[in-house]
Amino acid sequence: MTTDNTCVAGDGDGEREPDPSDSLRTFGAVVQALREHAGLTRAQFGELVRFSKHTVASVELGRRMPDESFVERAEEVLGNTGALRRAARFLARGEPGLAAWFRRWARLERVAVSLCTYECRLVPGLLQSEGYVRALYENDIPPLTGRELEELVTARVERQRLLYERPNTTFDFIVEEAVFMRRLGGVEVTRELLDLIFELASLRNVTLQIMPANCEQHACLAGPVRLVETPERRRFAYSEGQQNGRLIADPKEVCRIEMRYARLRSQALSPKDSRGLLERMRGAL
Repeated sequence: MTTDNTCVAGDGDGEREPDPSDSLRTFGAVVQALREHAGLTRAQFGELVRFSKHTVASVELGRRMPDESFVERAEEVLGNTGALRRAARFLARGEPGLAAWFRRWARLERVAVSLCTYECRLVPGLLQSEGYVRALYENDIPPLTGRELEELVTARVERQRLLYERPNTTFDFIVEEAVFMRRLGGVEVTRELLDLIFELASLRNVTLQIMPANCEQHACLAGPVRLVETPERRRFAYSEGQQNGRLIADPKEVCRIEMRYARLRSQALSPKDSRGLLERMRGAL
């Protein structure tokens, strides 16, 4: 379900699932550069390292994790400089359970000094209960396999640890009232969800505001958005749609979104009134 300079994911072969990690892409590019410098085609190089040209292509494009024998044979064929052996130590696969277009944003989340989220479609991922996550993915079309569903649930729940592990990072959420009116997964799942949100919203680094359905003004009608500030004081924004996400680095565009978010905070209920509204909704279940 739910990435720079205004990069739109999903417009190239390298962004499809399963998404290669940056380290795999870099390693593959080095192998390709050394092979071409040696004047070898993929087929010729494949014969020398005793792997098919298709395997060589997959490694060079960052789609396949090279095994130890590939690294050793490639090292011998391409000059025995030690570069490939050293680079292989830092190889890592893409992050399972996270959509390709979301992974760059997820990495920013892990180092953020502040994170602001406005959501009008569903409960933000960092606030979702396990039951809610399962209900979310059980409604996905086309249906997921059992393994895919478990990977997604695990990844989503793991992300939530950020709220506890980064007590000096501020997490601000503005969520539409209608999101909590939708009883996704049933009454028991909704009760569990609200109970978890009460717990998370009580953390000193978490603020939750509800945008009431009867509000006559709204600064973020353009859709959901997230804002992040890094330790280097750089600011990014992120917007997400159907099967794609966009990480925004252009300062003018980020500033415009920050202005909208600031106005929305003044239009939403206060954290105290927001909790009161959710408590009344919880009591009505």
